[in-house]
Amino acid sequence: MFGGKMTSVGKKLIRRRVVDLSSEDTRFARCLSTLDLIALGVGSTLGAGVYVLAGEVAKEMAGPSIVLCFLVAALSSVLAGLCYAEFGARVPKTGSAYLYSYVTVGEIWAFTTGWNLILSYVIGTASVARAWSAAFDNIIGNHISTFFMNKTTVHVPGVLAERPDFFALILIGLLTTLLAFGVSESALVNKIFTAVNLVVLGFIIIAGFVKGDIKNWQLSEDYINRSYLDIGKKAFGSGGFVPFGLEGILTGAATCFYAFVGFDCIATTGEEARNPQRSIPIGIIVSLLICFVAYFGVSAALTLMVPYFLLNKESSLPEAFKAVGWEPARYAVAVGSLCALSTSLLGSMFPMPRVIYAMAEDGLLFKFLSGINSRTKTPLSATITSGLLAAVMAFLLDLKDLVDLMSIGTLLAYSLVAVCVLILRYQSGQLNSPKAIEMLELNGNEEERVIMNPTVTPASAQQKEMLSLATLFNPPTDTPTMLSGRIVYVCVSVIATLITVICVVLTLKVTALKDASVGWIAALVLLLVALLIPTIIVWRQPQSNARLNFKVPFLPLLPIFSIFINILLMVQLSAGTWVRFAIWMAVGFTIYFGYGIQNSMEGKNAEEPCATVEKPLHHPGLDVGPGAAAI
Repeated sequence: MFGGKMTSVGKKLIRRRVVDLSSEDTRFARCLSTLDLIALGVGSTLGAGVYVLAGEVAKEMAGPSIVLCFLVAALSSVLAGLCYAEFGARVPKTGSAYLYSYVTVGEIWAFTTGWNLILSYVIGTASVARAWSAAFDNIIGNHISTFFMNKTTVHVPGVLAERPDFFALILIGLLTTLLAFGVSESALVNKIFTAVNLVVLGFIIIAGFVKGDIKNWQLSEDYINRSYLDIGKKAFGSGGFVPFGLEGILTGAATCFYAFVGFDCIATTGEEARNPQRSIPIGIIVSLLICFVAYFGVSAALTLMVPYFLLNKESSLPEAFKAVGWEPARYAVAVGSLCALSTSLLGSMFPMPRVIYAMAEDGLLFKFLSGINSRTKTPLSATITSGLLAAVMAFLLDLKDLVDLMSIGTLLAYSLVAVCVLILRYQSGQLNSPKAIEMLELNGNEEERVIMNPTVTPASAQQKEMLSLATLFNPPTDTPTMLSGRIVYVCVSVIATLITVICVVLTLKVTALKDASVGWIAALVLLLVALLIPTIIVWRQPQSNARLNFKVPFLPLLPIFSIFINILLMVQLSAGTWVRFAIWMAVGFTIYFGYGIQNSMEGKNAEEPCATVEKPLHHPGLDVGPGAAAI
């Protein structure tokens, strides 16, 4: 009896959502163009980091080779971007990585992803609002902080901030109102601020190349050592274009990777874009390309204007313009940084209520959060709730220790989307809608199923197909079957586990590996060989030939490489961050097991008559797989 209950709970945890794509009906307003999505992606991704990060990485990690750091980081981010782009073309619905996980790997993974995305967006919103407040205060001569300095003190180290930030509170309130008012109005404001930001960055890049000197990329070690005597600094590498070597480029690239985070907000617009299956892939790829050009150009201009070891970490661009005699340009930099912070703030706040809405609509969060305003066509309850939460955090909390939690949420989402792309591409085709499946289940025979969907393999053929070594490395058919789909599921699970172990070894035993410890090197080689075997098995399996507006190339290598990069960056995070992550997940699982698992819409659908058709991989000969609908 106990075993039966555990099996029942286990099935609930891995039940997958069926999405009906046969209809484009939506409760949202379809008003966003491809340009709107590109502006949203650029605005969200190209935040204030471009004004701060370049100086910090160039001075301490990479020198002039920071341009290569951004290139490596951009290539890594593009891997995740390509996976999101395929899913945007495949499942153009609201929910982003949460929905993609739900249709592929099951409810518990979907809840974990959505719950962490909410945390990432809330912390991101609160921290950017505080940064906006601090930047504005700095521009006007610190009058705001001076005024509140002696009037309000609630400081609790590591928890409450030194002073409440009233300006950040008001700012989040204004943007929450804007988002609640309508998506087209929000998109217009975002386009204006993004355009100003790009004009300022264009000015910085052109000015840097005009006033720069290529000799600053060719500094000799002797020149740097003589300069150290004047500035009293420690050694900053060996000079030249790559003063810190390959290690400096890789360390810098890991930091620069986070500069490209934010494009995933485009994936939440599936029900608000006019043509999501075309616009979402284009929006993601083009916005990442624009961001790379901006980061590359600004970092090149900066290191051409000033020798990298003389850069000011705190305000690198204003000081660089001062060094070349263009001090008034700092006002342009100030305007650009405020615009960048504004679009970044909007980029954090825009997807947050949409993920909350999608989870509430599915029954995994409280139902009142799924309300859509009939006039504005926005998720009003979710927008106000998430805005209040972010405003309170920005007002009271010291967010420095929480910012790393954003990284876990984002990297986990990136990893799961790559896993989902890898799995879904090798599943057998689906029919047009759950309604069509239901009619076939009730009335149709096997021949009709095959006629309606040629990619479905007849049950008779699948019953003959047995698991063997030949099946693993040389499948008998060119189209996916239930068996080949399940082989890929298992292999991808093994690949993800092995990658995690490899990343832990690379992080914790890096000193032993550098010292050429035979035992650890042998262990790493064995793990890599073990990883190669399931990768080859996946590569040999037949892919789905379903037509999509965009597909990730070079499967299975690109998604696997993306998973590796994301997990490696997650493993680098501190133990304290993982403890905070565990606490947040404990709160989330309390909600899920106390409310979500009983109120899940998929669970209720499965209990209704004829709803068994919505259970994936249930009937031999018909793969009602994840996201079964014109996928």
